[in-house]
Amino acid sequence: MNSLRLTIHTLLVACLLAMFAMLGGCASSTPRMAEVRAFAADAPKLNAYHELTERYRNAYERQQPFLAPTADARERALDASRQQASDDFRRIDDVVQAYMQALGALAGDRQYDLRDPLKVVGTGIKAWPDTGLEDRHVNAFTGLTRIISRAVTVPMQERAVNDLMRDAGEPVQQLLDAMRNLLRLYDRSNDNEQRIVLGMMEMEIAFLDANRDRLLIALTRSLQQEKKAEYRLVGLRHTLARKNLDLIEQRHRALVESLPQP
Repeated sequence: MNSLRLTIHTLLVACLLAMFAMLGGCASSTPRMAEVRAFAADAPKLNAYHELTERYRNAYERQQPFLAPTADARERALDASRQQASDDFRRIDDVVQAYMQALGALAGDRQYDLRDPLKVVGTGIKAWPDTGLEDRHVNAFTGLTRIISRAVTVPMQERAVNDLMRDAGEPVQQLLDAMRNLLRLYDRSNDNEQRIVLGMMEMEIAFLDANRDRLLIALTRSLQQEKKAEYRLVGLRHTLARKNLDLIEQRHRALVESLPQP
C-alpha cells in the first residue's frame, strides 16, 4: 500500500511540474512572441553601423600620410572632436541592440541574459548638432535606457514584452533616425577622404618623370587601384547598413502597430 501511495504521489508531482512548465512557456510559445524573437535575432545586423562608426573615428589616421601641412593641422584639430563624438555614436547602436536583446529575453529566447542589456545603458550621450545627432535623439537615448532598466526587473511574459515595446516605440524610432543621419555623415567623410587620397596621388604622379620614376609611378598606380577598390567596398557597406536600418525600423514599427490595446 505504501508503495502504491508513493507511486501515486510521484505521478502527481510529475504532472504538476509538467503543468507549471507548460504554463510558464505559454507566453514564449505564442505566434507573436515568435515574431518578437525573430526581430531580436536581427540585432547583429546593426554591426555594420558599428563598424562604419569605427572607420569614421579613424579617418585622420588614414588620411594623414596624404595631407599637406595646412590640411594636416586642420584635420588634426577636427580629429579630437571626432574621437569624442564617435563614442556617443557607438553608444546609440549599443542601446538599440540592448533593447532588442531585452525583448528577445522577455519573449523567451534563452540565448539572451536579461542582465546583459544593463551593461551598456549606464552612460549618457550629448548632442553633436553638426553631425545630425540632435537633442531629440539624446532625449530618446535617455528614455530608452530607463525603459530597458525597468524592463529587466519584470517577469518574462507576453504582457511585459508588449509593455516594453509600447513604451520604447517612439525612442527607438528616434534613435534609428539618428543612426541614419550618422550614416550620411560617414558617407560624406568617406567621399572627402577619397578626394584627399586619390587627388594627392594624381597630383604627385603628374610631377614624376615617366622614364626616371617608372617604378614609383607603377607603385603609385597600384596603390591607387587598391584605394579605389577600398572606397567602393566602403560605399557598398554604407548601402548595406542603411538597408539593415530600414529593415529593423519597418519590422519594429509593424510589431508596435499590431500591439493589443492596453
